[in-house]
Amino acid sequence: MASLKELKGRINSVKSTQKITKAKQMVAAAKLRKAQAAAEAARPYAARLAQVVGSLAATVLVGESSPPLLGGTGKDQIHLLVVANSDRGLCGAFNANIVKAARLKANELLAQGKTVLFYLVGRKGRPPIRREYPNGILGMFDTTGVREPGFDEAEGIANELLALFEAGQFDVAHLIYGKFRSALVQEPTVQQIIPVPTPKVVVSDGAVVEYEPDEETILAELLPRYLRTQLFGALLENLASEQGASMTAMDNATRNAGDLIKKLTIQYNRSRQAAITTELIEIIAGAEAL
Repeated sequence: MASLKELKGRINSVKSTQKITKAKQMVAAAKLRKAQAAAEAARPYAARLAQVVGSLAATVLVGESSPPLLGGTGKDQIHLLVVANSDRGLCGAFNANIVKAARLKANELLAQGKTVLFYLVGRKGRPPIRREYPNGILGMFDTTGVREPGFDEAEGIANELLALFEAGQFDVAHLIYGKFRSALVQEPTVQQIIPVPTPKVVVSDGAVVEYEPDEETILAELLPRYLRTQLFGALLENLASEQGASMTAMDNATRNAGDLIKKLTIQYNRSRQAAITTELIEIIAGAEAL
């Protein structure tokens, strides 16, 4: 059985940990409000841009004349999984769930006889994917020196992906990230980004639209912007999801620390009472002996 001094040390240690987890929970809650607002503000722009790209793509026949980002390479053999994780831990199973979704997608493609490569964004997802697919890492994007990944980072990732695509390093690219639903729910999402899937557009009116310049030229300009927008939205969703998962994890840790403090306090009081009782018995026994 642990001594009174050891139990008191454990209680003080858990109390110190509880103060840290409580502080981190409050910090994550404050950051979550800002990150959630940014993610929600970016969704209408991304949706509207997708609608514009869809309306243009519906008028273009996918073939030799269509932009490469729309028509693809004509092959479907090499698939690139762009896995977006966070750089910090202490956010529950957020990063593990994204890695799990990447593994499921990779295994599905491998079962179909496809070649799977990885492009890793964020530090936390690298070790497990490196261990399981040591020869499948095509590239990595470092965001460790960035406080909050934003459009500059999304543009840098998009430029690297476009360079790899133009060099023929892959045929299809899928983006895997955590979509923010609430502080308790972060949904791992797999989305094809290259070639850009043609969104289904419902034409409500019979208006005839003439484009100047032609649709192919406009699409060639819009598609890279669309890719950057999708990556930017994914980074914002990831940031909000990370803060929500961190707040929930730190809240659970704070509650668990409180429960452990109660148990240790009860054990400490029982041990102290037993020690006092033992001393009293020894004193009474000594007095009777005299």
